[in-house]
Amino acid sequence: MSDSVLYEERATRNGMKIGVATLNAPQTLNGLSLDMARSLAHRLNEWAQDPEVVLVLLQGAGDKAFCAGGDLHGLYRSMRETAGQGAWANVYAREFFEVEYRLDYQIHTYPKPLLCWGHGYVMGGGIGLMMGASHRVVSEHSRLGMPEVSIGLFPDVGGSWLLNRMPGSTGLFLALTGAQLNTSDAFFAGLADFHVRHADWPALVESLLDQPWAGPRGGADTDAKDSFAPRSINDGLLRRALIAMEPSETLEPGPLRQHSFMINNLCSGTRLDEIHADIAALADHADPWLAKAARTMLAGSPGTVRLAFTLLQRLRQRSLADVFRAEYVAALAATVHGDFAEGIRALLIDKDKRPRWNPATLAEAGEVWVQKFFQEPWPSHLPHPLADLGA
Repeated sequence: MSDSVLYEERATRNGMKIGVATLNAPQTLNGLSLDMARSLAHRLNEWAQDPEVVLVLLQGAGDKAFCAGGDLHGLYRSMRETAGQGAWANVYAREFFEVEYRLDYQIHTYPKPLLCWGHGYVMGGGIGLMMGASHRVVSEHSRLGMPEVSIGLFPDVGGSWLLNRMPGSTGLFLALTGAQLNTSDAFFAGLADFHVRHADWPALVESLLDQPWAGPRGGADTDAKDSFAPRSINDGLLRRALIAMEPSETLEPGPLRQHSFMINNLCSGTRLDEIHADIAALADHADPWLAKAARTMLAGSPGTVRLAFTLLQRLRQRSLADVFRAEYVAALAATVHGDFAEGIRALLIDKDKRPRWNPATLAEAGEVWVQKFFQEPWPSHLPHPLADLGA
């Protein structure tokens, strides 16, 4: 295994172990590569089967970010190398999205408490890793978001499931604008469970070593035949330790919560052109957060706006596994039909920040145009690569 993810097993006072996984690419804000995703999935599986591991802790190296996205440079190279050959010819993209989505689903369904330290930037692929954790912790410096509208992708990694479960129509607003959330709004949107100050994080980790974790035999007061008893006990112990470290100050409402009534009114309709126009009208709003959100949408990919809206509509009642399957098809389509390569070029390769979107307007990115993102690109005799997810 590579050192792109660092692993440690810390012994607790009562003889159990805490598995610690640290995304180790601070120079890229811990952007998730294919190698990192494979490594993490393998180790999480080992820890799930190790009866002495009572808790998994997932964090990022450095002080700037937990994980600020995925491997955009690698995906860009793969799109350039396979241009004109069709989505299924892009082996790297096929593997990257399959491994990443499987890892995200693995975290959502993990059989042991999984604590994610969402300090600093948590964007795109980082949201995918954090959202399935059983205990999601933010610091005063956390900034969360799904900024895919600016790179011509769409809020994937289960985003179509997550955004549909946010209060009112706030998820749609975030999908279309890529607006960032502060610590307070992370709680309002349902993206965080606990708040720990950055300076208190080392003390929190040390306190976890002192907890009376329930091991494979469940402890003296636990029925060893009840396989759920250790999990429920350890969930409770972790929750108690996190609550003990919560700051006493109440968080002030963030801009998403402050403007949620207006956002619900703007985004509750079924006509995307009207929603788009209403959000665009906020570009000169007195609140800088709203104004930036509107301007980001207007500068972003019209195709992403259409695709994100369509996915949220179509997948509203679907299971998490079904959402990942649909997003996998859409992500592969984005490597050949959408603005994904152009968005990466403008932001990270040439860095001119002047993407030439195609289609250039929302009217051109219509309901017929978006259908290509729902067509499976693999040969008809092959099953969906994620067919077994949730089985």
